[in-house]
Amino acid sequence: MALTLRNVDWPQLLELFETVDWRWWGAGLGLGLVVQCLAAIRWAALARPIGFREPVTVFIRRFFEGQFFSLCLPTSIGGDVVKAYRLSATTRGRVLAGCTVLADRLAGLSALGVIALTALISNQASLSLPLTLLVGAGLLAAVLLPARLIVGHLDALARFLPSNHTVQGVVAGLLPYQQRPGLILSAIIWSLLVQMGGALVVDAVGKSIGTDLPVSFWFAAVPLVALAMVLPISISGVGIREGGLAVLLAPYGVPPEKAVAIGLLWFLVTIVSGLVGGVMFLADRHPSPAFDASGRGLSPSPKAEAPATGGR
Repeated sequence: MALTLRNVDWPQLLELFETVDWRWWGAGLGLGLVVQCLAAIRWAALARPIGFREPVTVFIRRFFEGQFFSLCLPTSIGGDVVKAYRLSATTRGRVLAGCTVLADRLAGLSALGVIALTALISNQASLSLPLTLLVGAGLLAAVLLPARLIVGHLDALARFLPSNHTVQGVVAGLLPYQQRPGLILSAIIWSLLVQMGGALVVDAVGKSIGTDLPVSFWFAAVPLVALAMVLPISISGVGIREGGLAVLLAPYGVPPEKAVAIGLLWFLVTIVSGLVGGVMFLADRHPSPAFDASGRGLSPSPKAEAPATGGR
């Protein structure tokens, strides 16, 4: 953060905060809360086939709790550990919960990459909307194909691992994904909507201080900054968020003070969203019901049980 602020005109930065249109910022906050709820529903869809049968509201609470703990943990995904820990009361259940969180995170990162590359190619080549959609479809196919191959060979991986090994049990617990390959694919597609919603949140934040850039710019910039925030060199992405925006906005004539202001206002949205999770955590500090580690989701055979039907 110090590196980001070294060339900032502080009086000008403070003056920008005095001119914030809080109606636009509030719109971004409201949209951000909706996006978080949609992301939690996506996570629930990935967790239910593994054996987690809690209502969607529980996943929403756990998701916001993760946002709260991410405010003071390394990288933008520090709260994922808390989400997995809170979803189950048993060790093996928490391991599987971690697998569902990882699957959810990978779906989100895949969508980030597709959106960012599509927007970058479109902006650099000045592509029309049909060509942009064609490029996006090609990149999406490039992500979906390997995901489908990996999910389709989970049983082979389970047989390859030593019998009664912990990792073998975890892989076996993920076999319901192989029985429902469309679930992972739909999660990635669903993530596209979630990540585009996140870009629209920052677009609203930018408008709150008079930055009027095309939405296509934010579709490229926000995913790139979000990917950088995953690096384990910051707490909750502080400094990376602001510095990344300063670099990406500079070619568009946006001064560093305004870029840093957008980053801080974006972080304020994250803080308020996290505080919502903090209130949820204080209101319900009891863990979810114990996951039956000896039952559903842990059979080494993909035919041991029928695939779950819930979670769509």
